[in-house]
Amino acid sequence: MTTISYEEDIIAWANQQAWLVRNKKFELLDIEHIAEEIEDVGKSEQRELASRMAVLLCHLLKWEYQPARQGASWQATIKTQRERIKNRLYKTPSLKNCLSDPEWWADAWADARDKAEKETDISYEKFPEKCLWEIENILFDNWFPQDFAAG
Repeated sequence: MTTISYEEDIIAWANQQAWLVRNKKFELLDIEHIAEEIEDVGKSEQRELASRMAVLLCHLLKWEYQPARQGASWQATIKTQRERIKNRLYKTPSLKNCLSDPEWWADAWADARDKAEKETDISYEKFPEKCLWEIENILFDNWFPQDFAAG
């Protein structure tokens, strides 16, 4: 059997590795790259959660800082992101660890501030340096930041 290189074609490589596992050809497995790919699956899940959280936080920032522009579209985005985040946390419980990781939160919050700046006329510096909301509120279906709370 001709082995396919990981660098040559990752999809063909992955299919071949799966075939080797199913056919118990363990001695032919590319163990190092398989381990990397397994780790990347976890990182991908974390990135998806962070991306969804950044979108949610961005819309909550817009909700708070632009009360005159609040509308059904923002509500729908907030609702959708909350549902998808909760679904991810349900299906992959270990992702809940991210929610208590200060570095993960700092990145998600910075991304939310970046998005909010791009989607509004409000500069990045006008938004708080750290998220002021509790995760329980952020994910609660009927919670929205108070209008004019940004002062």
